[in-house]
Amino acid sequence: MTSSIIVGGSSGLGRAVAQRFADRGDTVIITSRTTARADTVATEIGGTTRGMAVDLSRPETIAAALVEVGEVDNLVITAVEQSVNSLSDFHITEAIKTVTIKLVGYTETVRALRDRFTPDASVVLFGGLAKERPYPGSTIVTASNAGITGLVKTLAIEIAPHRVNAIHPGVVEDSPKWRDVSDHPHVPRTPIGRLVTTTEIIDATDFLLRNTGVNAHDLFVDGGLLIT
Repeated sequence: MTSSIIVGGSSGLGRAVAQRFADRGDTVIITSRTTARADTVATEIGGTTRGMAVDLSRPETIAAALVEVGEVDNLVITAVEQSVNSLSDFHITEAIKTVTIKLVGYTETVRALRDRFTPDASVVLFGGLAKERPYPGSTIVTASNAGITGLVKTLAIEIAPHRVNAIHPGVVEDSPKWRDVSDHPHVPRTPIGRLVTTTEIIDATDFLLRNTGVNAHDLFVDGGLLIT
């Protein structure tokens, strides 16, 4: 049976990925910052899903938090802190937290679990479209998502022969934030004529996990959004 751990799997795209994997029969672990939240969502997802408390903003605690994890076939890390932070109104504490989660926390999670990877195990790290398409207040989000590109390239060497890739989702039309918005400015600039869907993000994540020829790759799932 396939074992999948979704760090940040208690909400958003991480939860959607966890649901898909649980529905197909994987043994799934999801994480949240609190045990209560992780356990509640794990019960809602069903199957053989269980919850675990892991706080990527405190990387020194990650290894101990993951000590009970057994063999890992799929590791997906989606946890994120996306507070608005611009140069003109710069919040240092929030900036440090964002970068710590996205770069230090992601790295430490891979390091802590590496010795439990099965021979064909694979890793997917979530970045974001802000890496290429900055928006007002995205200074640190853009920088940390760009850092994911460098991280997958070095991790591909460090954890070889295991694979690691990054996925950078565009705006997701059926996410709670955007499902009721019909005039998002990205739509007329996207060749497919719409925003991408949660299902498309899940499928792309699964592709990166299972395709053994894809490694150290940045996959943009944005419908071909054009720069104008």
